[in-house]
This record gives sequence, C-alpha cells and structure tokens, in this order.
Amino acid sequence: MSVLSGIFFHMVGGFCAGSFYLPLKKVREWSWESYWLVNGIVAWLLLPVVIAIFIVPDLWQVYVETPKSTLGWTYFFGVLWGIGGLTFGLTMRYLGMALGMALALGLTAIIGTIVPPAYSGELLQMLMTDAGKTVLFGVGLIGVGIVICGFAGMSKDKDVLKGGGDKTAISEFSLVKGLWVALIAGIMSACMAFGLASAKPIAELSLTYGVESIWQNTATFVIIFSGGLTTNLVWCFYLNGKNKSFWNYFNLSRRGCYNYLLCVLAGVIWYGQFMFYGIGTTYMGKFEFAGWSLHMAFIIIFSTMWGFITNEWFGATKKTLLKNAAGITMLILAIMIIGYGSYLQFKSV
Repeated sequence: MSVLSGIFFHMVGGFCAGSFYLPLKKVREWSWESYWLVNGIVAWLLLPVVIAIFIVPDLWQVYVETPKSTLGWTYFFGVLWGIGGLTFGLTMRYLGMALGMALALGLTAIIGTIVPPAYSGELLQMLMTDAGKTVLFGVGLIGVGIVICGFAGMSKDKDVLKGGGDKTAISEFSLVKGLWVALIAGIMSACMAFGLASAKPIAELSLTYGVESIWQNTATFVIIFSGGLTTNLVWCFYLNGKNKSFWNYFNLSRRGCYNYLLCVLAGVIWYGQFMFYGIGTTYMGKFEFAGWSLHMAFIIIFSTMWGFITNEWFGATKKTLLKNAAGITMLILAIMIIGYGSYLQFKSV
C-alpha cells in the first residue's frame, strides 16, 4: 500500500506539473516575462512561505540550526534550478506543451535520477540487488519512452506545419530556439533533485520539531524556490526593461485583473506538483530517488493529454499518433516496473 500511495501522489504531482501552463496560455495583452514572473512569485515565494509557516513549528529556528553550508548549497542549486525553470517556460513558448515537455524532461529525468545516488555511492549497491536492478531498469525505460515521445512531438509539429493543421496552437513555434532552451532546461532543472539531496539536514531537523514525515520537505522548498525566484526575477526584470513591459504589472483593467487571476491559478497548480512530489517520496523507501523519474513520466503523460485537448496534435498523421502512443505506453509500463521494484525492496526488509 505504501508503494501504491507513493505512485498515486507522484501522479497527482505530475498532473499539476503537466497542467500549470494551461492558465498562462489564456493570458492576453501581457508580455511573457510579466505573466511568468507573477506566476513565479505565487509559486516560489508566497505559497512556500505561507505553507511552511503553518506546517513547520519554529520554522526560523530550523534554519538557524541548519549548517550554513547546507543552506548555501541548497540555495545555489535552487539558483541553477531557476535557470531550468526559466528556460522550461520558454520551451513551452517555442515548442508547445507536448514536444517541449518531452525534450526538456528527457534530460531532467535521467540526470536527476541517476546522479544523486551515483554521487552518494549507492548506485553500485543497488545494482547488486534484484529490487535495485528492477527500479533502474524502469528508470531506463522512462528515458526511452520520453525519447520516443520527443520524436513523436517533432513529427507532429512537422505534420502540422506542412499539412495545414492548426498552426495557431503554438503561435510562436520555433524549433531552433526551442531545442536550445529545452537542452538548457533539461540540464538545469535536474538541479532540483540535487537541491533536495543536499537539503536532507533541513528535512531531518523539521522532523525533530514535530513535522510529519510527509511534510518534511516543506522547509526545504522555501530555500530552493527562493534561489529559483532570484534567477527568474533578475531575467524577467531585464526583459521588462528591454521590452518596456513594466506597465503590465500596473494594468488593473478587467483584462489585467483576469490575467492576474490566471497567473495566481497557474502558481497554485505549479506549487502542487512539488507538494505532492514531496509526499510521494516519503512512501518510496530506499528507492525514493526513483520518484524523480516517476514525476517526469507523469508530467509527460498529462502534458501530452492536454496537448491533444488544446489541438496541438490536430493535423498529425496516424503514424505520428501511433509513435506517441508507443512512447506513452512505455512510460506507463516503466511506472509499473518502478512500483514493483520498490515493492520488492519493502518486501525484503
């Protein structure tokens, strides 16, 4: 039941991550940097701080007792992750939800899952057990599935752009720009996993102050997200100045207020991904590192679903659709294999 609970919460988190950009697609008359920053302030500052204050007793004392080096590294990885988050938003802008998610998350899943246990020296130990081999096999399948989804997305955009499909679904489509930002987003977004690994002392201190295990990463998110907000704040303000779009923040017309509402909604949905991700990891036992791949796989599944609903796939050929179905099927199979591997680990304890 613990394994099933972990997979369920990762699924909910993946749904939030795969859905948060939908409200932002409805924003009108604002520059991208303006609505991205408003969304970020809600997701990376207001919600994390407010929720941490309510959940973690003596929150400030937890930070006081945490080694300065831990806080520094956690914030640093947050800054790097912020670059990934920033370029991740640009990936959606240039490639759409389906293709952008697949390409960016492919690198994120592989790097964020494998590097932390490899760095800690646990990866080789896992290869010595049936449970560990099963989980790593599932992780490998996720990588393959994401690659297939990526190729399907590329074929889809080729079909749409050449076949007279709904080209307005991605109004700023640019394959070259999209590939570059997806590459950066994939590498830098993996720093979230590194940040969580380096912030273990914060989570452990939270537990000593009476925080339930499922909420142990709440205080950690405040530090990581503050680093991410720093990066995005600097870049978005730079673009505001360059594009003369500061006026967006002061637009309190009916349209402007509606834009604010959409950004707040997107921020709330976005924060939900890591709230449920943090809960899910507590149920994964020794192989909690596999939760990162589960998270990535569910994001691909749900973002692809929204891609169909919002007509991003309208005009794609049958061959392209079958290719995408094969990638999604492999992701679902990989999720089941990782769940079974985690079950084997619990069974052996």
